[in-house]
Amino acid sequence: MDPLVLGVAGFLVVLFLLALRVPIAFTLAGMATICTLIFFASKSGNFDLIRAIRPTTSLVFANTFELIHSYNLSMVPLFIALGHIAYRAGITTDIYHAARVWLARVPGGVAMASVIGCGGFSAITGSSVACASAMGRICVPEMLRFNYDPRLATSSVAAGGTLGSLIPPSVLFIIYGIFTETSINKLFLAGVVPGLLSLCGFLLVIYIWVKRDPSAGPAPEAAITDAERGSAALKAWPAFLLFAVIIGGIYGGIFTATEAAAISLSITLLVSVLQNRLSFAAFKSAMWETVTQTSAIFLIAASAKVFVAFIALTGMAPAMVASVEAANLAPWLVLLAIVGIYLALGMFLDPLGIMVLTLPFVVPLVEGMGMDLIWFGVVVVKLLEIGLITPPVGLNVFVISNVVGPEVPLEKIFSGILRFLAMDVVVLALLVIFPALSLMLPNSMWQ
Repeated sequence: MDPLVLGVAGFLVVLFLLALRVPIAFTLAGMATICTLIFFASKSGNFDLIRAIRPTTSLVFANTFELIHSYNLSMVPLFIALGHIAYRAGITTDIYHAARVWLARVPGGVAMASVIGCGGFSAITGSSVACASAMGRICVPEMLRFNYDPRLATSSVAAGGTLGSLIPPSVLFIIYGIFTETSINKLFLAGVVPGLLSLCGFLLVIYIWVKRDPSAGPAPEAAITDAERGSAALKAWPAFLLFAVIIGGIYGGIFTATEAAAISLSITLLVSVLQNRLSFAAFKSAMWETVTQTSAIFLIAASAKVFVAFIALTGMAPAMVASVEAANLAPWLVLLAIVGIYLALGMFLDPLGIMVLTLPFVVPLVEGMGMDLIWFGVVVVKLLEIGLITPPVGLNVFVISNVVGPEVPLEKIFSGILRFLAMDVVVLALLVIFPALSLMLPNSMWQ
């Protein structure tokens, strides 16, 4: 069988199985293994499955072993553990409470504090879904208690939760860096300005919303004293320290992203124990969640690695690059098509699944057009971030819906999320038009 035909057929079957909601790890690994077996069995012209078993198993096991033993991949469980421990110790929510006090008299202040809290949570945990779930349990009930518009209360946290994909540390940046062989240090730094830009955009959405409809936000609360503001800000010092260690340490060239993960986790454990914030039961629960989440990510990543090896065998990626070059399309048209594909897939698949499914094809295309892979990584993660709140299957929206229950219908959350989605599109356009927004920090970091 022609390798290119086999590759196209295998990819179409993968899309079909994913549409049937078959787990992506099993889909990628299963189809890649079967198609690789067919490839080797028919390589000599005579179909021989027995002869194909050894090279197929060698390819599968070698690629899986290579990925699991990757030094960069070791930061995934470290950052995941950091997030779970910091959340159970109350470190991640201290930023929200500080912002809540400082914005107490601002119309829509609780919603703004929720977005800022999500940004702070993201700067420690790196998980969008975990951010939306955790902050949703804290922020949404409080906003509803203050008679906020349910659409604003729920959509602000759903949108704010997406910041976990962009503000470092980010699991998506780690996986992208491993599969594209780009610097994870630079990817983390490249996400800082776009992440802050997205956060400020969400705050602007809330301000305009409440300005145009004062009933959407509560009346300003009683005055907060300077002592209360100072106390709230001081209490959040561990979160600021962790952010400074991760970003400042990487930017200053003091240590790598993996070392930043280990040091930050050590600091979190030390602070939690010294301040008596973490019980043994909470620590045990955090470790269990870390093992579960890490195992799922590793399984998907290993399956994707096998899938990438299969795609390389078939020559699909070079063939696609050659086709695009032959069509003589303008780079902006190709980029627009890539954006459209990611937005479409984001409506139905989870971010990690989209990334591992598309990278084998889009990265050679982008490289061939001379685009910067660090900048493109930020654009990809921003697109995946948008997918988390895009109807009809915005994952963060469903997370918030599960948190609040029937009190706020799903369609009402989606109606509120459209304003934040529009701002996301504006930020995406800025990142595409002005690559310097993503590259200014990585290009100026200490080597």
